[in-house]
Amino acid sequence: MSTPLTPPAPDPLAERYLEHVRVAKRLAPRTVDLYAGDLQRLAAHAREAGVELLRVQPAHVRRWIAQMHGGGRSGRGIALILSGWRGFYTWLGREGLVPANPVTGVRAPKSPRPLPKALSVDDSVQLAAFRDASADPWTEARDVAMVELLYGCGLRVGELVGLDIAASAIARGWVDAQAGEAQVLGKGSKRRGVPVGTKALEALAVWMDLRSQQPARVAAGEDAALFLGSRGKRISAQAVWKVLRQRSLRAGLAMPVHPHMLRHSFASHVLQSSGDLRAVQELLGHAQISTTQVYTRLDFQHLAQAYDAAHPRARRKN
Repeated sequence: MSTPLTPPAPDPLAERYLEHVRVAKRLAPRTVDLYAGDLQRLAAHAREAGVELLRVQPAHVRRWIAQMHGGGRSGRGIALILSGWRGFYTWLGREGLVPANPVTGVRAPKSPRPLPKALSVDDSVQLAAFRDASADPWTEARDVAMVELLYGCGLRVGELVGLDIAASAIARGWVDAQAGEAQVLGKGSKRRGVPVGTKALEALAVWMDLRSQQPARVAAGEDAALFLGSRGKRISAQAVWKVLRQRSLRAGLAMPVHPHMLRHSFASHVLQSSGDLRAVQELLGHAQISTTQVYTRLDFQHLAQAYDAAHPRARRKN
C-alpha cells in the first residue's frame, strides 16, 4: 500500500508576506486567499526548477509564464498571477532579501480581444418591431423610440439619455426630425451627426405626441429632456438597461439585450451591407480606425457561418 504524498510545508517567506498584507495592508480575506494561491504556484515552479525563491531570475519567470500559457491559461489570468508575484518580490526587496525584483518588466501574453456581442439581423428586427399591447401607451411609445434610436443610429446609452427635445446652447444632443439627423456628444466631448432612419423618426413622432398630451408626467425642470423615466425626470442609463433587458425577453429573444449590444449590431449590420469601414467609424464616433476594425472580425464570422451552412465543400459528412 503506497503512502500518500505529504503536501509541502508553506514557505516561511510567503507566510510572512501574507501576514503583512493581511495586517499592514488590511486586505480582504478573499484577496489574501488569492495571493496565497499565487505564491503556492510560484513555490511549486521554483521547486520544480530547483531554485530558491530568493534566487528566482526573470528568465525563470518568463519560462513559467510560457508554461502556463501553453497549458491554456489566459493572458488575463497570467497577468493577475504576475501581479501577485510582483507584490511579493517588492516586499522582499524592501526587506533587503533580494537585490532586484525578477518580475519587473515581465508582461503577460496579450489576450485576444473578445468579439463584441451582436444580434442577428432577424433578432434585431424582431426586437425593434415588438409591441406590447398590454403596456402603458406612454411608456411603450418611449421604449419603442429608444430601441429604434439605439439600433437605428448606433448610439451609446449615454448619448441616448443625453438627448434633448430641441437644439440649444446647453443641449448635449438632440434630434432634428426635418433633417433626419441626430446630433450627439460622444466620448471626449466630441460632437457628431448621425443619420436617423424613417422607422426611428416615426417612433419618435408617436412618443413626442403622447409626451405632449400628458404634461403632468414631466417633472419640474425636465421639459428639455427627450426621454423621461417613470418619475418624470430624464431617464438614466441604468433604467434603459433594465427596459431593454425586459423588453428583449418579452419579444422572445433567446438572450437579454443591453444597449451596447444594439450599438454592436448596428455597426456589424452596416458593415455587412456596405463594407465601408471608414463610414462605420464615423457613424460610431471612434477616434481610431483600429477600434472599429473589431467589426471586420464579426463580419468575417458571419460570412464563415454562412459558408459552413451553405457551401457543399464545407459540409461535413455524417
